Amino acid sequence: MSSLRIVSYNVNGIRAAMKKGLVDWLKTDPADIICLQETKAHKDNVAHEEITSLGYHDYWFSAQKKGYSGVAVFTKILPDHVVYGTGHQVSDEEGRVMQLDFGDIRLINAYFPSGTSGEERQGFKYKWLDEFFIYLSELRKAHPRLVLCGDYNIAHKEIDIHDPKGNKNSSGFLPAERAWMDSFLDSGWTDSFRKLHSEPHRYSWWSQRFPTVRLNNKGWRIDYANVTNELSSKILKAEIYPDIKHSDHCPVYLELKK
Repeated sequence: MSSLRIVSYNVNGIRAAMKKGLVDWLKTDPADIICLQETKAHKDNVAHEEITSLGYHDYWFSAQKKGYSGVAVFTKILPDHVVYGTGHQVSDEEGRVMQLDFGDIRLINAYFPSGTSGEERQGFKYKWLDEFFIYLSELRKAHPRLVLCGDYNIAHKEIDIHDPKGNKNSSGFLPAERAWMDSFLDSGWTDSFRKLHSEPHRYSWWSQRFPTVRLNNKGWRIDYANVTNELSSKILKAEIYPDIKHSDHCPVYLELKK
């Protein structure tokens, strides 16, 4: 295999997504490694044999609280090593980060906190972002070739959101969150999608408040499959698949030259 194909997808509840055809989509072989966020389930409560029967090894890191948060990875390539969590207690209790090694590439699957429920969670989000930034900086010393997939819950620039002026006070597009993305990318990361695509109106999440939102593509680009600069030259393809509809998010795709 000359390339590594990765999908990142916030499924907004894996059981709901499976009822909407997620397994049929997996049968089309969309990627070698599928990183899911917001699984909202424990492995025991999911018909996971429907996934493993397709040739995927499955790894789950669920929140202690039922029906909340959680990440999972389905991979056709056996990882050399799997790490659950980052050692930050609250983050780990919420099942937010897992890591898998494939040769000298470490893949991180992360579900960044949302701050939309109010000031307390927005405060938690800022604390989480600061801690994660430090964690990644340390991790890079041992693992310079990193891929960070996931729902970052941040739209970085005005091009990444349908109504930047109307959302300037919305969680996910606040100045401090966007500044975090600046610092993150400036610290040696590449926005894989933007490296290959400069066009506007490319989004990965649409509010479910009104059914017309997705129809009219009033979205946000908050899902990423970014890489450290050491892997930037290896990016073969980066895509967003808005026509795949099992969730309020859609999958994002990254293909790396091995």
